[in-house]
Amino acid sequence: MALIDTFLGRLVRNGTLRLTDHRGATRTFGTPAPGFPDIAVRLADADVARFIALRPRLGAGEAYMDGRLIIEQGDIMDLIALVRANAPWDKGGDLKPRGPLRRAVKAIGGRLGEFNTSSQSQRNVAHHYDLDDRLYDLFLDADKQYSCAYFTDPANSLEQAQDDKKAHIAAKLALQPGQRVLDIGCGWGGMALYLHRVAQVDVLGITLSQEQLKVARARAEAAGVADRVRFELIDYRALTGSFDRIVSVGMFEHVGRPQFETFFRQCRKLLADDGVMLLHTIGRMGGPGSTDAFTAKYIFPGGYIPALSEIVRASEPSRLIATDVETLRLHYAHTLRLWYRRTVARKSEIEALYDARFYRMWTFYLAGATAAFEHGGMCNYQVQFARNRRALPITRDYMAEAESRYRSG
Repeated sequence: MALIDTFLGRLVRNGTLRLTDHRGATRTFGTPAPGFPDIAVRLADADVARFIALRPRLGAGEAYMDGRLIIEQGDIMDLIALVRANAPWDKGGDLKPRGPLRRAVKAIGGRLGEFNTSSQSQRNVAHHYDLDDRLYDLFLDADKQYSCAYFTDPANSLEQAQDDKKAHIAAKLALQPGQRVLDIGCGWGGMALYLHRVAQVDVLGITLSQEQLKVARARAEAAGVADRVRFELIDYRALTGSFDRIVSVGMFEHVGRPQFETFFRQCRKLLADDGVMLLHTIGRMGGPGSTDAFTAKYIFPGGYIPALSEIVRASEPSRLIATDVETLRLHYAHTLRLWYRRTVARKSEIEALYDARFYRMWTFYLAGATAAFEHGGMCNYQVQFARNRRALPITRDYMAEAESRYRSG
């Protein structure tokens, strides 16, 4: 227990963590503090402490998944929030491995996992998005928006915030009836169907998920718009044609750093001379980093969260002009807390679909992501690009006008 005691003694200063080992001995770390949770954890066997201490990037998550790290007061959201809140990114907190060698090994390992060929990309997408479709129905909004919502008021419902997200993005596209729009990484089709409904544009949505493709096509057929909102199973690198607008929401995180320039080069080829593109992606504040091991192994293999500098730098060789940049700092934290709450409420149904270990993995993922946006270095970026400096009005007034119109409609 010495290693984990030393780690917790250094880390947990605000809030308390009571740790009980397999023999019943309890130690308390930290002191009560306003806004910080008080947590009680029990280790189920003699080797758990060593298992966690020797695997700082995966140990705690895997021990929790396997039922060896048991939370007796609070829940996994509280436990991860306690750890993160004691080392907030804004105040210089850093939970990354220490020392240049460990940082280099972590960075190199991350880059090797991001060489996403077309076939590897499809396997990576299937790992997450081809899960039983009923799982996503249990915690997403009715439109199945699986990306950061937009909260004009933190008290808004998930459904309202996701509708507002679609209006916010649509307004930045400066849409006109009859335009041809490409949706890269279209998910279950909600954004494509929305853009057609509010702006009377024709949309092609592309995905690498067989399950999402089936749902999206069925939705277009049911809405009677399959002739104007189409969906295809195709890698963005293989697509040809010309589009007046390109939108990509929550897909760039799966591209991988080695393909960043390829992504923007292809977008430029597909974008009309006076075209506009809106990229919505999870991002990291500060400089480049590496994907955490739990996410890479269990949630999004091949993924990488970009820094803003990496996005802009990768777009520069294609001479795409970054015409507008917005940082959404807390919107995903609000979104994730609502997803987590819905997941916990449907625990028995999720365990029936999979098992208790999967449920614990999924709650660990959602809780860890929430803490990363509340206390860590994660945010969301919306970056608007154009090929031509005259493609858009020279002030942002058009965005507010269109967003108000879409919301009222």
